[in-house]
Amino acid sequence: MKMLFLIYHGFEEYNGISKKIKYQMEAFRKCGFTTHVCYLTDQQMHKRRWIDDYVIKDYGNTFKAKILKRIDFKSIVDYVKREGISFVYVRHDHNANPFTIYLYRQLQKCGCKIALEIPTYPYDMEYQGFPFSERLNLFVDQRFRKRMAHYVDCIVTFSTLNEIWGRETVQISNGIDFDQIPMKKHYHTTDNVINLMAVAEIHYWHGLDRVLKGLVKYYKESPQTTVMFHIVGEPGEKDREEMLEIIQNGHIEKYVIFYGRKHGEELDGLFEKADMGIGSLGRHRSGITNIKTLKNREYAARGIPFTYSETDEDFDNMPYVLKIMPDESPVNIHDLIDFYQSKTWTPQSIRDSVGHLSWTKQMSKVVDKIKETQR
Repeated sequence: MKMLFLIYHGFEEYNGISKKIKYQMEAFRKCGFTTHVCYLTDQQMHKRRWIDDYVIKDYGNTFKAKILKRIDFKSIVDYVKREGISFVYVRHDHNANPFTIYLYRQLQKCGCKIALEIPTYPYDMEYQGFPFSERLNLFVDQRFRKRMAHYVDCIVTFSTLNEIWGRETVQISNGIDFDQIPMKKHYHTTDNVINLMAVAEIHYWHGLDRVLKGLVKYYKESPQTTVMFHIVGEPGEKDREEMLEIIQNGHIEKYVIFYGRKHGEELDGLFEKADMGIGSLGRHRSGITNIKTLKNREYAARGIPFTYSETDEDFDNMPYVLKIMPDESPVNIHDLIDFYQSKTWTPQSIRDSVGHLSWTKQMSKVVDKIKETQR
């Protein structure tokens, strides 16, 4: 059975989303699909649409190309017809509009079953403070997404909702590829220094400012335990300015380290330093209460305890998780220290607890639903 994994952007080696897509594709292969991926590249302003390693449409580098990549999907339909693709898995990019609706209608006319993944839902509040052009895209998406949902067979969600936009959902968790994520090897035995680490494409809903404000308050007390905060990822300009202002005004420069984007062995090495992971602490800012984030699962697969503020049914009652209130209060660093020093876990016990969250088991739920619609 042939399938196409359709995304509306490209891949970046360091990017968690890119890694997730590759893990999902491998999971579909393990479920018995011959899997192909359709994606875009924009190198030196030259826009191309690809299937695997082959260009199926070269849009060029003109202003017209910038528009065509968003509205011209004929090359995708032609490929699906030519190759006999029977299942298309789409990663929604907040781009419901007449052109994507037409694409999905044409794919269904080809006999394709379509599963539409919404990576984060609801997502409207994430656009607060975004440039007008991006908010305009959201406005269009809001006007057409319910109609778009009529032309997909199911919606894949990481929330607990049974229905989105009038379409039945398949509820899954973000998964783990255990072959690609090594477990932490070294377990720190000293409590004199505790290393906190956050890994993210940093946005305001990650709430890292809450940790920084907590550190400012903590170090005013001349504590005995040194707490370091390692931040891996690249914040936007506004987020960076706000974070640096807290750091500089609070005089905690020597306790906070920015690494930028890291992946592969460099990222593995940083995780060896980490004693505790920092998940999202500000999802309430974007109107989200229930979410199953990639980062929580990576922390667990790595074998480190972590903290977050949302509801995540896979982890809420785990002994290696410290839940933080979803509000604007600074993180109480003493609470983190006390929790870490309780040490009722080992890296292996943490990793073993999430064996059921393999990507293969998660994507098999989608496969079962698609097979059900074919009966």
